[in-house]
Amino acid sequence: MVTSIGEDGTYLDVSDAFLERLGYARDAMVGRRPGEFVTPESARRIEKEFLPALRRTGKLENKPIGFVARSGELVDCMTNSLVEYEPDGAFVRTVAMYTEIGDAARANFKYREVYRSTPAMLHTVDGDGNIVTVTDHWLQKLGYRREEVIGCQTTDFFTESDRKRYVDGRLQELISQGDFNNEERQVITKDGRVLDLIVSAISHRDAAGKVDRMLIASKDVTQRNRAERDLRVTLAENARLREELELERDYLREEVNVAMNFGRIVGTSQALKQMLKRVEAVAETPASVLLQGESGVGKELVAHAIHAQSSRANGPLVKVNCASIPKELFESEFFGHVKGAFTGAHRDRVGRFQLADGGTIFLDEVGEIPLELQGKLLRVLQESEFERVGDDVTRSVDARVIAATNRNLEKLIVDGEFREDLFYRLSVFPVDVPPLRERGEDIIQLAQHFLESVCNDFGRSAMTLTRAQANNLREYKWPGNIRELKNVIERAVILSPGNVLRLDLSMPNIATVQNVEVARGPEPGERILTEKEMREYQKKNLVAALEQTNWRVSGPNGAAELLGIKPTTLADRVRSFGIEKPAAR
Repeated sequence: MVTSIGEDGTYLDVSDAFLERLGYARDAMVGRRPGEFVTPESARRIEKEFLPALRRTGKLENKPIGFVARSGELVDCMTNSLVEYEPDGAFVRTVAMYTEIGDAARANFKYREVYRSTPAMLHTVDGDGNIVTVTDHWLQKLGYRREEVIGCQTTDFFTESDRKRYVDGRLQELISQGDFNNEERQVITKDGRVLDLIVSAISHRDAAGKVDRMLIASKDVTQRNRAERDLRVTLAENARLREELELERDYLREEVNVAMNFGRIVGTSQALKQMLKRVEAVAETPASVLLQGESGVGKELVAHAIHAQSSRANGPLVKVNCASIPKELFESEFFGHVKGAFTGAHRDRVGRFQLADGGTIFLDEVGEIPLELQGKLLRVLQESEFERVGDDVTRSVDARVIAATNRNLEKLIVDGEFREDLFYRLSVFPVDVPPLRERGEDIIQLAQHFLESVCNDFGRSAMTLTRAQANNLREYKWPGNIRELKNVIERAVILSPGNVLRLDLSMPNIATVQNVEVARGPEPGERILTEKEMREYQKKNLVAALEQTNWRVSGPNGAAELLGIKPTTLADRVRSFGIEKPAAR
């Protein structure tokens, strides 16, 4: 069965056999288009596939096409078509030959239709690497139409780097070797995107054993590869940050050891010894510890001592000052958050409990935690589990808890400001840190320790405490405890003009004897002043400061600044001593 088709796409003539098989008269077909006598699917293929291929290559080989006879019978054929041209290149006609196919050929045609519609990224090439057919999913992935790819070299869709690997016959050499599995390729879509593929192939060989067809299956792994690359970058960044944090941790640990005299708690008083016995008893256990004591007694130093003597000494010691955290940030500070959890959460953040994993967390000023957040803290203490803000992943943590407070938590419980169950969870082993006024024999030892440390830090030559200064330090009640003592020594070192320590310049109310000492120096067997004499010296010192500043109490160059105390404190002492400004003359 043969037909000839003109340049306008209509039949010029049809063979008698063709007319007889379809049941049409010649004049019923001549002048009409082939698409009028075929199935809708074949009409679509003629328009979208066969005609573009003919224009590109000038021929068709073994293409399936379904005609509809006049009686309505479906006649399945295979067509081979050839375009004829004049010597000068002018179009003459297209000759199309049709061979009716049997059941086996129909099954093969059905297979082709199933192949195209299968939801997999498949394409078939011939022995030279030209694309014979592709699945709809392959076309969808790369963004092309079928007529744009049929007959093209498969390497036409590779990236430049992959294309160079298969020039000069190397593509045909690869095909001739037959099947392959899980090879990496990169292709470029019609809109310019690069896809990462994993490809495998099954080959078909002709009677001579030469590969004439190759079915190639591709898997798009672009997203997976991108995720793996991002993960490698993230892991590398995490490793770098971890190394930096470990170096910083070691540096800070060394700095803390130096600043705290390598964890040594200075003093030999009975009150201190009793506290240290309790510290030694609890340090090696995993029990939670509650440090109780006034502000400035050194609770943080005691927490460091417990951590240093525990089995967690090589782990981190993470401090949380509960009094300095805004209420709305408590949960994030303790447990961390994920990016986007709330306004301002621009990146993931690790919480303090996670940082303390394997070590100790020190909750300073624990009595300041808002009541509504105490339940979340209780949960992590009881179950060792928490979730970051904005995350639903439950994380485990192994951290020993040391808490500290200068408030009466039992009274807060009565007042409804602190949870009783949290109190008992924190105070498994309470330790009372004694105030400085109960450590009389430690005051001079501490003062000397601070004096040596401050002189060294400030680059000053060594200074010593006189006997009178020591007596004055012992007599003072130290409401600010060790912190106040250290500040007094630092101020005295800064303000002393020579090598003689001037406590009177840093804290006049405890250094009333020193003005005399500066003039005549200490003498052996010097008389001890009575309390009344001490108060009289203090009153005279206050009056001298007021007279020197023309009775100006506050502000720059005022008496309070000269004495190194607050204006309100000076006003209280003026009233206490009954000091009055002389009337103007």
